[in-house]
Amino acid sequence: MQQKLYTFLKSSSAGGILLIITTLFALVLVNSPFSDIYGYILHVPVEIRVGAIHIDKTLHHWVSEGLMAIFFLAIGLEIKREVIEGHLSSFGQVLLPTIAAIGGIVAPALIYTMFNSGDPVAMRGWAIPTATDIAFALGILSLLPRVPVSLKVFLLALAIIDDLGAIVIIALFYTTQLSMLSIYVASAALIVLILFNRLGFSNKSLYFMVAIVLWVSVLKSGVHATIAGVLFAFTIPLKTSDASGIVSSPLKEVEHGLHPWIVFFILPMFAFVNAGVDMRNLSIDEAIGNVPLGITLGLFLGKQIGVFGFSWLAIKLKIASMPQDSSWLMLYGVSVLTGIGFTMSLFVDSLAFPDDRLFAYADKLAILLGTIFSAVFGYIILKFAIAKNKEG
Repeated sequence: MQQKLYTFLKSSSAGGILLIITTLFALVLVNSPFSDIYGYILHVPVEIRVGAIHIDKTLHHWVSEGLMAIFFLAIGLEIKREVIEGHLSSFGQVLLPTIAAIGGIVAPALIYTMFNSGDPVAMRGWAIPTATDIAFALGILSLLPRVPVSLKVFLLALAIIDDLGAIVIIALFYTTQLSMLSIYVASAALIVLILFNRLGFSNKSLYFMVAIVLWVSVLKSGVHATIAGVLFAFTIPLKTSDASGIVSSPLKEVEHGLHPWIVFFILPMFAFVNAGVDMRNLSIDEAIGNVPLGITLGLFLGKQIGVFGFSWLAIKLKIASMPQDSSWLMLYGVSVLTGIGFTMSLFVDSLAFPDDRLFAYADKLAILLGTIFSAVFGYIILKFAIAKNKEG
């Protein structure tokens, strides 16, 4: 029994299942007579004061700006490792997923804009359907047997590039009024971290102490605090050696240490505080408004059209090649899976529309629907494609 539990916790699908459970729990709680408890949990004040430094935020904000900074630290570590020695380390490996990721950003944004152009408030959400939940998408793919390794690599690389695009979008389009003093402090902290890297320091505690200064200053600067996680990740060395010549990898050690916390605590916690869609007073007109339609169709149709369309064009023009042992139907199925926005889309939504009441929670419901449609149809298409490939 213990071995089976250990095997489950190590599997790729475990995190996805936990996300589904926490999401359903949040949905049931917020639409039950105990909804006030859910609201109370989200708005519990958490205050930290060290000398003149004072951070006073609700639990919801601590999750979105604190825990998600750790999540983006993990994304940054993965991006750096893959670029240096992994699936993004050569031009040939990165070309097709890069082209596909660009399509997966452009097409959903255009579909959302078709529904919402002319409304400056609604247009703040144009980036919501452009995101892909890397853990959830790979979790669905892991449920299928005999998926070609090249197809898994394609989805992983695409999702990583997609996350990099999300980081750029957050930095450029969801930054509020800037505090130059905080930016100067953040810049100084970043320079110190870069010096640690260049001098070959391997003591992770030193990096994290300076990283706390970086995070607090970015938080106070007006730039979203998650960017601090990414910047910190890029300064952690992949390899270092001590005086006796023993080689270690601080980056891999941190990445490995963060993984269970990300999968089994941070992402489920984020899903819980953001997936509570109050549908008790949601009208049909609100549910099918321009914003929710733009999000749902952007995720379900836009992502697959952009990813598959750009991939098809690149392969037909011989700019890139089809993933080995894959078929067009398999590639299409994976393209549909990229419409699983979930945590990443919910995160961008929280930046675009901080007030959940603005669209009566219809925007979050749209994210859940677009994710469900993409997950179910992507799974069905891939299962059929794999069976067809086996018969052939």
